[in-house]
Amino acid sequence: MKRSEINSIIDDAVRFFKTMKFAMPDFASYSIADWQQHKNTTQEIIDLGLGWDITDFGTGDFRTTGLLLFTLRNGKLKSKRYPKAYAEKIMIVQEEQVTPMHFHWNKMEDIINRGGGNLIIELYGSTVREGLSKKNITVSIDGTVTTIEAGGTVSLAPGQSITLPQELYHRFYGEKKKGTVMVGEVSMVNDDNTDNRFFETIGRFPAIEEDVIPTHLLCTDYQKFIE
Repeated sequence: MKRSEINSIIDDAVRFFKTMKFAMPDFASYSIADWQQHKNTTQEIIDLGLGWDITDFGTGDFRTTGLLLFTLRNGKLKSKRYPKAYAEKIMIVQEEQVTPMHFHWNKMEDIINRGGGNLIIELYGSTVREGLSKKNITVSIDGTVTTIEAGGTVSLAPGQSITLPQELYHRFYGEKKKGTVMVGEVSMVNDDNTDNRFFETIGRFPAIEEDVIPTHLLCTDYQKFIE
C-alpha cells in the first residue's frame, strides 16, 4: 500500500469516529514529532502494538479486502511488565469490505457492532487439520444460544455482539446498502504476529511504499520512525 493511501484512510477514519461520537485516546493523533517527544513514556504503546493498524491482506485492494483497526489496550502473555489478560480494538468495516476467513488458536473474542450499518459474519468450525468443518455451529449472541449451519451467516445490527471461541473460523463484511460499520472487539490478549490462522495464505501486515511522509504512524511503524 502507498503511504498516501494510508494517510487518506486514517483521515477518513478520524472523521468517521467523530461522526459516531467515539472519542480516541491522545496518542491517536500523534505526529512523528509527538512520538519522538514522548518516546520515554510510551513504551507500553510501542511494545504492545497499540494504535493504528491498516491492512489490505496483501491484495492491493483495500476497499474490497481490507480492514482498519485501532488497538486501544492489550497485554502480553506471561509478562510481569504487561500483565493485562485482555485487549480491546475499535474497527471500521465498509460495505462489502471483506476480512478473510481466519481463526485464532489462543484468543477468544467478542465482536460488537458499535454503530452504523449491519455486520455480516460467516462462520465455520475447524477440523483437526484446520480445515472447514461441515458440522453445525453453536454460538452465543448477546448471551443467547444460537445454532447455525456450517458456512452460515449471522447479521449483527448496531448494539448486538457475538462471542467467537478459539479455532472458530470467521469472515466478515459490512452489509450492502446499510452503511459503514463501527466494530468493537473485546478479547483475551491479542497477538497478530502469532495467533492468526488464515484459511488461505495471505499477508496480515502490508508492505508500504513511502511516497509521502506519514501523518499518523501505524503500530508497525514505531521502530522505523521513533528514534
